[in-house]
Amino acid sequence: MKQNPPNIVLIMADQLAPQFTGAYGHPFVKTPHMDALSARGAQFDWAYCNSPLCAPSRFSFMSGQLVTNIAAYDNASEFPSSILTFPHYLRVMGYNTCLAGKMHFVGPDQLHGFEERVTTDCYPANFAWTPNWELPDERIDRWYHNMDSVFEAGCAASTFQIAYDEEVSFSTKKKLVEYAGDRERPFCLVASFIHPHDPYVATPEWWNLYEDVEIDLPNNILDYDQLDPFSQRIMKGIESNNPKITEEVIKNARRGYYANMSYFDSQIGMIVKTLKETEQFDNTIIIITADHGEMLGERGLWYKMNFFEPSGRVPLIMAGPGIINRKVKSICSLVDVLPTLIDIGVQGGMEEPELVQAIDGRSLLPMATSDFEDGGEAIGEYCAELTPSPVFMIRRGDYKFICSEGDPPLLYNLEDDPEELDNLVGKKEFASILGEFEREAANRWDIDKIRTDVIAKQKQRHTLFKALEKGKVSHWDYNPPRDASTEYVRTHMDWKFATERTRIPPFKPSS
Repeated sequence: MKQNPPNIVLIMADQLAPQFTGAYGHPFVKTPHMDALSARGAQFDWAYCNSPLCAPSRFSFMSGQLVTNIAAYDNASEFPSSILTFPHYLRVMGYNTCLAGKMHFVGPDQLHGFEERVTTDCYPANFAWTPNWELPDERIDRWYHNMDSVFEAGCAASTFQIAYDEEVSFSTKKKLVEYAGDRERPFCLVASFIHPHDPYVATPEWWNLYEDVEIDLPNNILDYDQLDPFSQRIMKGIESNNPKITEEVIKNARRGYYANMSYFDSQIGMIVKTLKETEQFDNTIIIITADHGEMLGERGLWYKMNFFEPSGRVPLIMAGPGIINRKVKSICSLVDVLPTLIDIGVQGGMEEPELVQAIDGRSLLPMATSDFEDGGEAIGEYCAELTPSPVFMIRRGDYKFICSEGDPPLLYNLEDDPEELDNLVGKKEFASILGEFEREAANRWDIDKIRTDVIAKQKQRHTLFKALEKGKVSHWDYNPPRDASTEYVRTHMDWKFATERTRIPPFKPSS
């Protein structure tokens, strides 16, 4: 890498399974901008989230720590201000840091190390979405997933998600132009979009992109009695064991998802175009990822909340100065992002900060800048709704191991069985491999301690939410600051200075 600190633009999607992109081999989903970055950069083929749910996954991504190490159990878990994040470390190193878009922070701290946040979030910052493990079969109808997103998929002029992502898009472009006018420090900008997260509703431009396409059905649609117990709980919880879900309904929902995938891809294109127009492209590393995947009808399941490949895997593509073009086979996960970003700055000549909290990941930069492979692993933890006990995953080598107290374990060889249809548990030839995973899980996780802590924190948050909703309510939802007196042209400014600073690239008189 060049001894010149590169800028970093990290573009994050919500609920994007890499299997449904052109870059990762889908035959007809249109993602040309992602494909182009992959064609000139490093694509990690086996990247995973550390928890298949929005907030827990994002807290691991931000902190480089696993869910159970920071009590980031569910979508209403508080993300404490005392936990260090990659924006904290990058600021210590000298980076500008900015967040545009969703990060699902819960609690009064809505920055977590970012110097600036130029949009609000799209989801509540309070404890309203807290599950209850003492009543694991009880639906919280106000916010638990059901099949409405599938049955109501289609085309619309606008939705709250479309409006939100358009704001993220505008704010991201505006911030990139602002950075172009002030290059004293490198920047790390995170642009986090909510698409292609359900509901599967797209605007006509993107819906019509798939007008003449024969939409595919899921590879495997399993009945309730064919599923493992945890999957059965999910199917029951989201109400997907519904005879009204016809092939036409499934194809319609998948079309909406593909359309929104292409919409998200267009935002990648907008960011790349802006970087080129502002002459920042050549010194910017672009990273594409997501918080988790999407089942999209595979196995009869939708959305996420499990560790099967469509839900657990995420895209991870890096392109920019020093990054070589290759497909990386080593397994990795979102906790690896924090040390990777720090390493980018260090390799660019910046002083490495002291890591004062334990990090569960490692830098992926050596594999993005050379032919090096380290094999790697991915550790997953799920401690949210539709389960009464933690669910764990270990992905290493060809194998994936999933376990939860009270449920039979699952063991798959993904090299031989990429669809995860052949559970190897009970087969003598795999008994030693299963035993090794089970011993590792027993040593790694104290299930009783974790479950006790999850329930205790759920009770705390239920009571806190009731209390904070009484009387005068103070909301934690982020209000982006804006001072109109400093924008555009005002009387205290030199008009010529304002025009010169905001013209990108600057005017160059002809000789």
